[in-house]
Amino acid sequence: MKSSWSLTLASPAPSSEGPAHDRNFPGAFALLLLAVFALIVFLAHLPYLGLPYFWDELGQFVPAALDIYHDGAWIPHSTVPNAHPPAVMAYLALVWRTFGYSIAATRSAMLAQASLAVFFTFLLGRQIGRTRAPAVVAALFLLLDPLFYTQGMMAQLDMPAMLFTVLALGLFFRDRHAAAAAACTALVLAKETGALLPLILGLVLFFDPTRSKYTAYYLAPFAALGIWFLTLWRITGHIFGDPGFTQYNTLYSLNPVRASLTLLRRLYYLFLDDFRWVGTIAILLAWRRERLYTTRAWKIVWCFIAAHVLLVSLLGGAGLERYLLPVLPLVYIAMAAAFAVMDPPWRIFGASLMAVGLLAGLFLNPPFPMPFENNLAMADFVELHRDAAQFLEKSYPEKTIYTAWPLTQALRDPAFGYVDKKLSAAETSDLRVSTLNAINPKGVDVLVLYSRTWEPGWGVLQWVPARDFLQRFYEYEREMTPAEVHQHFGLVPVQRWARRGQWIEVYARP
Repeated sequence: MKSSWSLTLASPAPSSEGPAHDRNFPGAFALLLLAVFALIVFLAHLPYLGLPYFWDELGQFVPAALDIYHDGAWIPHSTVPNAHPPAVMAYLALVWRTFGYSIAATRSAMLAQASLAVFFTFLLGRQIGRTRAPAVVAALFLLLDPLFYTQGMMAQLDMPAMLFTVLALGLFFRDRHAAAAAACTALVLAKETGALLPLILGLVLFFDPTRSKYTAYYLAPFAALGIWFLTLWRITGHIFGDPGFTQYNTLYSLNPVRASLTLLRRLYYLFLDDFRWVGTIAILLAWRRERLYTTRAWKIVWCFIAAHVLLVSLLGGAGLERYLLPVLPLVYIAMAAAFAVMDPPWRIFGASLMAVGLLAGLFLNPPFPMPFENNLAMADFVELHRDAAQFLEKSYPEKTIYTAWPLTQALRDPAFGYVDKKLSAAETSDLRVSTLNAINPKGVDVLVLYSRTWEPGWGVLQWVPARDFLQRFYEYEREMTPAEVHQHFGLVPVQRWARRGQWIEVYARP
């Protein structure tokens, strides 16, 4: 850390951008600041260091990392191989090899990267902001952001992608192109969609006569990604690892209605949700009155934000908000810079209001469907399933339990933190009425239903047109009711847990 950023900040190239105070940032102070950010991140997540894995963690990324850890298998065999490169999983395997496997080690390893992401966001804010204040405020916004809070501790790819995106941009704006290209290479090996950044940076250099000689550096990320895809193709027979994964994340998401709605969701989340509308108003005012975003660096940043939002609106069948993490720090730097040029009373009021809104978003859910992983609803989901899993382990250790993924995965493997011994679990594709009605009721002694979608009694899914729209374009269908479970399977409810709008219920034969 010291050898990279202290040299970068102490000896900038003549073309480096940003105010003069950026050019002499002591390495010792940088390390101290990193330690402060890390302390804040770890203390804030301390209650959840032992939290069992959630959804895609136990379905994809942790099993793939365990394959590397146990067998040295870079192409996973205990889960479906797909286009995601193995860098994050290899990082976790290295951590486990060093400190031993545990959920706490996994969460701590990811939080270490989250701490670096906050630190590099601060440094980038110093580079492209007009004053020092935007760097502090942008880092604060990121620390308070509910999506960053949950993703910061989860074994998934988007937070590491955010880290390397911010790092690569900071190095690029310092004209440290070999280091920036290396950061871009790490980025694409963390997540393949990161290839967008070196593409944009390479094109910027290609059309810049004074820097065009550095363009070739940004071919390295594509070479690394090409090697990965060729390896995947050779072993799996499919260049992206799995035809189903490819179809869902391309053809399914490219449906015009779904793509348009996803784009609107992206814009809503980045610029309106969780009181970000306050920062958006500040950006619009600063753009109009102060001509704040006219530098080369800002033009590149806004170009990347727009391109990334469009990319993750067209690709990625699930349309998850976590795909926006690589641009989230950039939006916060822009908002913080806008607040910095406002009159002091409005600056303080606006930034404070937005900070309160971000913090509230960690605990409050919207009235429409959302991924549980967007805030602490993720922890509620996991804790409900852990309670149910422990009950099932104690009450039905010899029975086959029918339920839907990811609970089936949680019951089958004690490594995921839910059970002490492996249980027999029969997996259904979902818990919809049509799916469960297709199961032979005579072979089901224990059935577990749970809320897979956020649909509270006061939410928009109680509105018939909303349900009809989701049924037409997203294959939405309600789950079975207790009366329908009893009618079809002859089972009765034996235990139920509920937490802040989510629930899980166990049914068994009388």
